[in-house]
Amino acid sequence: MSDLCKEMAKMGKGIGNENRYHILMALMGNPKMVGDIAEKVGLSQPAISQNLKILKTANLVEDERRGQEVYYSINVAYMASLLHKLATDIGKSKKK
Repeated sequence: MSDLCKEMAKMGKGIGNENRYHILMALMGNPKMVGDIAEKVGLSQPAISQNLKILKTANLVEDERRGQEVYYSINVAYMASLLHKLATDIGKSKKK
């Protein structure tokens, strides 16, 4: 399996759950703390934390510590890079 396939599978696992998709939607716009995400999504803070862990493993979310607070945001650079790789790969296969 190519590296791109592995990365796409990891991304699929990250967004393949409705709650994680809602978390990503909540993070659009600006970074948020777990409590803010929980409020917006309607899940408990432990559930948000568990899902954020999966999203971080998939490189879809990154965190930034500001003092004792941790802010989460979408890893836009990684997602854009991955989608660009996919589009390039698809373009190459069409030309064959």
